[in-house]
Amino acid sequence: MANQGENNTKLGVFVTIGLLALIFSFYMIGKNRSLFGANFKLKVHFANTNGLIVGDNVLFSGIQAGTVKNIAIVNDSSIEVLLTIDNKVKPYIHKNAIVSIGTEGLMGEKVVNISPGRGSSPLANEGDLLANREAVNTDALLQTLSKTNDNIAFISDALKTTVSRLNSSAIWDVLNDRELAPGIRATLNNISRASTNANEMSRGLNDLVMQIKHGKGAAGTLLTDTTLAANLKQAVLKIRSASDNADKLTVELNNMVTGIKADIGNKNGSFHVLLKDSTFAKNLAKSMDNIQKGTDGFNQDMEALKHNFLLRGYFKKLEKQQKKAEAKN
Repeated sequence: MANQGENNTKLGVFVTIGLLALIFSFYMIGKNRSLFGANFKLKVHFANTNGLIVGDNVLFSGIQAGTVKNIAIVNDSSIEVLLTIDNKVKPYIHKNAIVSIGTEGLMGEKVVNISPGRGSSPLANEGDLLANREAVNTDALLQTLSKTNDNIAFISDALKTTVSRLNSSAIWDVLNDRELAPGIRATLNNISRASTNANEMSRGLNDLVMQIKHGKGAAGTLLTDTTLAANLKQAVLKIRSASDNADKLTVELNNMVTGIKADIGNKNGSFHVLLKDSTFAKNLAKSMDNIQKGTDGFNQDMEALKHNFLLRGYFKKLEKQQKKAEAKN
């Protein structure tokens, strides 16, 4: 009986160990662990793991790649997550890969997602620390959605109030006035035509500016021809010199006029005698009359001399020379 009890005890212990081994195997298979295959480890740091636990799945581009091996707090702002990755996936994970925490479905278990990085990079090795992308906190997301909902409700109330005011305002009557629509349409057409004309004017001005830049036309020649610019500069200098001379001449004429005015005002001056002295004017007129009479007498004497037999040959000779000169001319 003692041997039978001892055998029963051994059998019970063996069955218990077998059941524990079977349960552990089921757990490992359920977490997709490789019991016999080779694997390697990678690290990643997060500020918040968002409920990630040891044993959660690791996905590479949506494909099962390993599990979470360990989670350890490094400091107050960093948590290190150790990942066990199947060696079959190792040839595809590079050092620039990005690690983030997600969920399976909307409210499922947490998973670690590994996404390929941009550009070329060496393959990841045992124990490498990969870059992370912080996951969106669900609580923060819900708070944001709550604020957004409040804002939408506020905007909805404001729109309702605005619509109510529009319904009771004159603007709504203007919008509903069918007779006003043709006028507004004509105004818009006029604005469109004015805009078209402005565009055409702008293009014309642009063409004119381009022609001036290339030296075309009078304006282009004036602005680009260096020779013409030098000539214009000289002309301006000459005009300025002429203006200075004109100023000097004006000053001299003013002085002369002032002197003439003073001379006219002076009774003993020559201009006063010439312009205002009546006695002098009469004497001058008599002198001119006498000179005219003397000139007529002299002409008569000369005509008499022409007919004098002593000087007749001389005057005929002069007359012939004069005719020859006129014929040559």
